[in-house]
Order: sequence, then structure tokens, then C-alpha cells
Amino acid sequence: MKDDAALTLPEELLLLALDPVRGKPYCRGRFLEYGIAGAALAELELQGRTTHERGRVVVVNPLDPPDALLAVFLRSLPPPGKSRSGSGVSAKGWVRKAGRRAGGLYLDALVERGVLRRETRRFLGLLPYHRHPAGPASPAEQVRQRFEESRAAGYPDRRSRLLAGLAAAVGLPSVVRQGDRRTRGVARALAREEWPALAVHRNVRQDKASQAGGGAGGGGGSGDGD
Repeated sequence: MKDDAALTLPEELLLLALDPVRGKPYCRGRFLEYGIAGAALAELELQGRTTHERGRVVVVNPLDPPDALLAVFLRSLPPPGKSRSGSGVSAKGWVRKAGRRAGGLYLDALVERGVLRRETRRFLGLLPYHRHPAGPASPAEQVRQRFEESRAAGYPDRRSRLLAGLAAAVGLPSVVRQGDRRTRGVARALAREEWPALAVHRNVRQDKASQAGGGAGGGGGSGDGD
């Protein structure tokens, strides 16, 4: 099991977003999936594997990172010079396409490590869905404490700014509704200033606009019995 200080951004975001007792996301399930995909892009950039150019993700180091899941998502991006539509791939489009897979893979991995438990329930007694409360090896409390410390310090480093922006982009209530006005405003601003969070924000906004217009597009349902 990883030390909690070595958790990747997708793992940290998941632990922030899940109620440790009920196992239910504090935000919409589909929005969290976008957030996890965006967090994977953010982690790849922090590790020097990718960069961002005018709304597009560009691979600069195609060698697999040590983390197996990050390697999966790095391989899903066009290698340098291999994109058919110019340099890289649309960050917003990639997040939308990869979201559901990213959410499932990271949940499975954390369940396998004992960080989360998986409880299967049935909606109206028929349709199965899952909840993911904290497991015996969960560092969720440490992740939340570290996040609160970084918020109190004004998100002093790039990693904390990325996590705050992603959390705001998916609409975590503890980020966009709680705390003082200044820290809420900073988090909302980071959702637009940090490009992985902006890619998530744009997909969330698209889904909300689709739902407001009565459309079924955008895959906005959580798919987890909500």
C-alpha cells in the first residue's frame, strides 16, 4: 500500500469526494469521473510526461511512469507527432472520453488496496449500483487534513492548486460552499486557471447546459443509483 503522501492526484480527489461512511460521492458521479480523468492529466504534467498547448494535451515524454494506472492513461494519449489533428489531443475531449474508464479503474485499484470497500446495492430493488466507504487502510482523514492545511495557507504550491481547482470544477460542497468567501473564490478561480481543471469544468458546464435544455446528451447521470 502506498504511503498517503505518495497518493496520486486522482486518488486524492477520490478520497476527498467520497463520504467515508456512506461511500457516496459528495458531488454528481459523472462530474467526479471527469474530475478523475482531469486529475490524471494533472499528475502526468506534474511528472513531466505531458504539457499543454492552446487547449490540447501534448505528450513530451512517452516512457511509462512507475504508476501503472498513469501509464495506462499516458498510452491513451497520442505519442509525440502522431496526432491526426495537429499537436496533441483536446483536453476537454479527452476528459469526456476517458472519464468513465478513469473512475472505474481508480475505484477498483483503491478497493484492491483496501483503501475503499465496495458495497453493492439495488436501486428500486432491481438495478445494482455500488457505494465505496472507507476501508481499513484508508488515508482519507490525512488527505482531508492536508487539503485543509493547504487551503488555510492559500494553496501554496502547484499540486495543491491543481487539487483545489479540480475539486471546485466537480462541485465539491466543501470547496465551493464552505470556508470564507476568499478561499471559495480562489478555488473557483483555480477551476478556470489550471488547464486540467478547466477541461473538467467545461465538461461539467456542458452537461448542466444539456440538462437545463431538456436534452439527454452529455452523459450527466451518475449511474450509481442517485
